[in-house]
Amino acid sequence: MKHDDAPILKPGQDNTRVLGMDFHHPVFPLSALAILAFILYALIYPDIANDHLSAARGFSIEHFDWLFMIAGNLFVLLCLALIAMPLGRIRLGGYRARPEYSTTSWFTMLFAAGMGIGLMFWSVAEPVAYYTDWYGTPLNVEAHTPAGASAAIGATMFHWGLHPWAIYGVVGLALAFFAYNRGLPLTLRSAFTPLLGERTRGWIGHTIDILAVLATIFGLATSLGFGASQAAGGLAYLFDIPNTLGTQIAIIVLVTSVALFSVWRGIDGGVKLFSKINMMLALGLLTFIVTTGGVLLFVNNLWHTTLAYASHIVPLSNWVGRDDTTWYHGWTVFYWAWWISWSPFVGMFIARVSYGRTVREFLIAVLLVPTLVTLVWMSAFGGTALSQSAAGVGALADGIGDVSLAMFQMLEHLPLTTLTSSLAILLVLIFFITSSDSGSLVIDKITAGGKIDAPKGQRVFWATLVGVIAGVLLYGGGSTALGALQAGAVATGLPFTLVLLVMAFSLVKGLREEQRGLAIPKLA
Repeated sequence: MKHDDAPILKPGQDNTRVLGMDFHHPVFPLSALAILAFILYALIYPDIANDHLSAARGFSIEHFDWLFMIAGNLFVLLCLALIAMPLGRIRLGGYRARPEYSTTSWFTMLFAAGMGIGLMFWSVAEPVAYYTDWYGTPLNVEAHTPAGASAAIGATMFHWGLHPWAIYGVVGLALAFFAYNRGLPLTLRSAFTPLLGERTRGWIGHTIDILAVLATIFGLATSLGFGASQAAGGLAYLFDIPNTLGTQIAIIVLVTSVALFSVWRGIDGGVKLFSKINMMLALGLLTFIVTTGGVLLFVNNLWHTTLAYASHIVPLSNWVGRDDTTWYHGWTVFYWAWWISWSPFVGMFIARVSYGRTVREFLIAVLLVPTLVTLVWMSAFGGTALSQSAAGVGALADGIGDVSLAMFQMLEHLPLTTLTSSLAILLVLIFFITSSDSGSLVIDKITAGGKIDAPKGQRVFWATLVGVIAGVLLYGGGSTALGALQAGAVATGLPFTLVLLVMAFSLVKGLREEQRGLAIPKLA
């Protein structure tokens, strides 16, 4: 492609107007047909669907563990290198571009969309599970020992620290760069333009975008369905509200309804507002845990968590000659496949709100700051939970029975249990709202051909569809159908790993062209 050529793709190119909505052809119809076919399959044959897709997930994890691990390590190294290199000075949108959102608003939105909801459950459940040998122990360290506690908190940080955020960072940076510096549509296919050229307009580009839509909507619907079950379990544990299908459906309806309101108001009046509320509530709960557990204990936990993460990150990143295969496949490789399957959704949302940031500023905020916040969060919640488990206090002394109750079982042995547990449930629900909202915005962008100003009705359509899918599968097939959906989402992690590796190469190529002044002119 020559320097004076116009961009191959333009936002909204090849779109079709249908009932007042602006859909990209053929991404939208094929995505819709695939979604409909899968729902019918999971409803009519839930057990068969679960078996088949679980087998596909197991095949990916067992035979391509090396690929997931190598890719995750490469993404971390690439992000750190870009922070340090002169390429980090490149500004998304050009040297005159200025950020659309304040630093605080920007960070709260990317963190809420990235993994806020997962930290609510797994910051307590995961370290206790490793410490008590619930499903194997990291690196085969002996359970119920000081070394086991160190490995438990170190492995938990490994799963929620640099590696997942590096995956999101590479995708988000690539999408933002090619959209804002090259004038290309905000879709995954755009990131491959330096390598594929005109072919991004063809079936290769269509396939990439369709896979992104399916991975995003399946991941969101799975999280909403399982999340409703977990929230209902918390309500039953605290307030004796029956954990029935009706309660779970009611939670899905509530979350979807508020998400529709948020989607209609857009990023400023929706996602940004709820993300700020979430971060304030999360900060309040964190402060409570630190003060009631003891500031000195928290500082001690923070120190030990930092040391545990630093000392375990290299051996846990290794994929050769591992003796803890059951744990390694069941946790680490599963996590890497899950983060990669979620990367189109989270990466694109981060890209959407990151206009005007430099590459260095972007990666520091997407990689290093969330890792530090997670370190503090894990030290408070995971450290407190491990202390209770080691001391034989409460239900956590015996390990993890129900993951959805682990947080509440920890809070039960701290003051103001009802208040803090109610706050935790509220946080979970709002995190679901921000995930549904931001996910709907992302799906809308892809199926609208990368247009940022697509009609509001389209965002409402996708937000509604996510809730409907979760509710229908929960009602018609229960946890088996949702399990099939989750297995399908994780199975997409394998092809997306290859997509992301090529995307990383394309990103570096594009940034180097930008640095040398060879970039294609930005679309006017």
